[in-house]
Amino acid sequence: MDLLTNPIGLFLVAGGAFLAGAMNALAGGGTFFSFPALLAAGVPPVTANASNTVALWPASLSSAWVYRRELAKHRDWVVALTFVAAIGGIAGGLLLLAISNKAFTQLIPWLLLVATALFAFSKQISGIVVKTKARFGIHQTDDQPHSKGGLFFQFLVTIYGGFFGAGQGILTLAALAIQGIENIQELNALKNWISAVTYTVSALTFIIAGAIDWPYTLLMVVTATMGGMVGAHIARYLPAIWLKRLVIGVGSVMTVVYFFKV
Repeated sequence: MDLLTNPIGLFLVAGGAFLAGAMNALAGGGTFFSFPALLAAGVPPVTANASNTVALWPASLSSAWVYRRELAKHRDWVVALTFVAAIGGIAGGLLLLAISNKAFTQLIPWLLLVATALFAFSKQISGIVVKTKARFGIHQTDDQPHSKGGLFFQFLVTIYGGFFGAGQGILTLAALAIQGIENIQELNALKNWISAVTYTVSALTFIIAGAIDWPYTLLMVVTATMGGMVGAHIARYLPAIWLKRLVIGVGSVMTVVYFFKV
């Protein structure tokens, strides 16, 4: 597509990608901005989602780099998460390529609703899990971070992320929070790394499959990467409660928007 013949689309896609990169670094939900922008520019749904994944790939890497100090605190866990996210990202990407545009569109609001609710009530859910496990005599560490249960939980999340990027950050934060990680900066660091790995493998899957609108994608790579670096630096200085409210707010608004659209 010739970008010069569609200046409005160019503006929407460039701006949406910048906001997406910044939001993904801050709390997740960036695809809520970039994916609709691609649809508004006339890109078909499945191609738009594949192009969006490739475009946000470099931004996810830059955001993860900013959080390298926090990641160092979970060095062994990061190695395990990298392996799990790579497999899940490939599986999710292949699933997207196999599904129809109509079925894909119908799933979007329900996936976002679940992701947002999990994060909003992660503390309460965590408490219920602890009490249930205690009642049945299950040791508390079975589902904690750095465990097999935690890795399997993240594996399911990365399949979702490879399939549809919108809400992946929120769902990843929810999964980590439910497992007991409370430091918001460490949550953000691990979330950014998981997203970076998932985006990498799913992006390569889409590129090999030839499912990319390259003109818009290349434009988004530039603006999303800029947004990712800006957002990651801002996130390190925001109070934890603001970040959590931002995640819940974005997830809630976009869930309602997608329900109306569908």
